[in-house]
Amino acid sequence: MTHSANSTATPSAEDHLKAQRALRNALGHFATGVTVITTRQSMQEGLVGLTVNSFSSVSMDPALVLWSISNKSPNLGAFDLGSQHVIHILADTQKDLAYQFSNPKVDKFAKVDYVLNDDFHAPVIAGCVARFYCETDRVFQGGDHSIILARVVRFDTADHAPLLFVKGSMMATENFAPV
Repeated sequence: MTHSANSTATPSAEDHLKAQRALRNALGHFATGVTVITTRQSMQEGLVGLTVNSFSSVSMDPALVLWSISNKSPNLGAFDLGSQHVIHILADTQKDLAYQFSNPKVDKFAKVDYVLNDDFHAPVIAGCVARFYCETDRVFQGGDHSIILARVVRFDTADHAPLLFVKGSMMATENFAPV
């Protein structure tokens, strides 16, 4: 089925919502990893964390990655230029963590195994496939989201299978075989 993302006719509000849902479903066919991104807004305001699947590598030299955050997010200001944050690629055993950090109504760090280091201004979650310690290099506007371009300061990896997100569901990689 073919859909137009930019129709010249003015759609009704209902048609507009249907078109957005159809586009979201089509984009959902692209499997992604699942990340949790953490930072500390300030010593007084506390810890910030959110689940993100819009994450991608950009450059090896310099080491840059990008991810996006809704312009409506109350956490947007925590990722201003120069802010430090850690991007955690979740293991397939961390599905509950992905849901916990996606829910704005829960204490996101409750019962989470993390540490705060003196040398980096963000919580570091245990058990992840990889972690990228980043500083925000630039913030670009992209429709209803802000695109965070981040410089990778350092990273670490572990031998775990990654958690995947496809067609609106979390999936373990154990069901997949290399082709």
